[in-house]
Amino acid sequence: MRPVGDPADDTRPSGRESGGESGGEGGGFAGDGFGEAVEAYRHELQVHCYRILGSFTDAEDMVQETLLRAWRRRETFEGRSTPRAWLYRIATNACLDLLAGPARSREVTAGVGGEPRSPFTEVPWLQPYPDRLLDLAGAGQGRPDAVAVERETIELAYLAAIQHLPPRQRAVLILRDVAGWPAEETAAALELSVPAVKSALQRARATLRLHLPARRSQWRPVTAPTEEERAVLRRYMDASVAGDLSALAALLREDARQTMPPASLLYAGRTAILEMWRPVMAGPEAWGEWKALATTANRRPAVANYVRRPGESAYTAVNLDVLRVEDGLIAEITTFGPELNAVFGLPAEL
Repeated sequence: MRPVGDPADDTRPSGRESGGESGGEGGGFAGDGFGEAVEAYRHELQVHCYRILGSFTDAEDMVQETLLRAWRRRETFEGRSTPRAWLYRIATNACLDLLAGPARSREVTAGVGGEPRSPFTEVPWLQPYPDRLLDLAGAGQGRPDAVAVERETIELAYLAAIQHLPPRQRAVLILRDVAGWPAEETAAALELSVPAVKSALQRARATLRLHLPARRSQWRPVTAPTEEERAVLRRYMDASVAGDLSALAALLREDARQTMPPASLLYAGRTAILEMWRPVMAGPEAWGEWKALATTANRRPAVANYVRRPGESAYTAVNLDVLRVEDGLIAEITTFGPELNAVFGLPAEL
């Protein structure tokens, strides 16, 4: 866990994190109440932090930071808000503190060369989020306030686009438009006036529209890949394992794109993607024999790729491809390294 902010301040009650939403009575958490309360919201808080930060590993760290701050302030919880709202306030401000730190400054960078810009090349810290953990966040554990995590609020393109917003605008947008908080509660959590929250939300929505894919308005509130997407994924896996570039070409839109965070690389168009794949998959410089395992990330179909290089006995994890499918063809491939395979439940070797 990476500490955030001034540790000395963690023992003092914070006005922006101590309540505001009506409901509940009494102060502090009795007995095992604290552990039960925070554990019920752990996965949900991680998704919330991930939306703000765009990084799975940073979100994990900020959940730990949130629980530490909450434990130190547990006696200041007065019951004027629900435990969920109280924890969300702490988590939001922990993320804002991280983003404000000099070592964590994150300026969105420009795209590569003269190629059309892509949100993924501009956000090198972007990481995928496994659907199996999204399902835990939406499972609710018997809570009536739990809601399923839908694609439109966890889609990689959405996560990359909101990174263009200043941190406080980003927090306002997520609390208002995703978490559904009223303006008054958002203002209290962020120590802003209600007019300031409304103004920030208006500016955030306008900026977001500039960076979201053109067809974003057609996204449906789904919580799993569609049958069409799963079929495209199966064909993509079969063609990749076989090294069949013709079959792969037939799966790609002409204007398809591939990016590889954290590298600022953008391959724009079917031809550019195939030329990049060719030496890796075919010919004398080919990496070796391939295998693939299907998974899902950010409510999109995904595949973990493994290669057995000449002279080796095991297939080693190489990368994780997350696919965006439009009209039965692949429109976008976001390729990540294998560093998060474990949290996807994927092996390092086959």
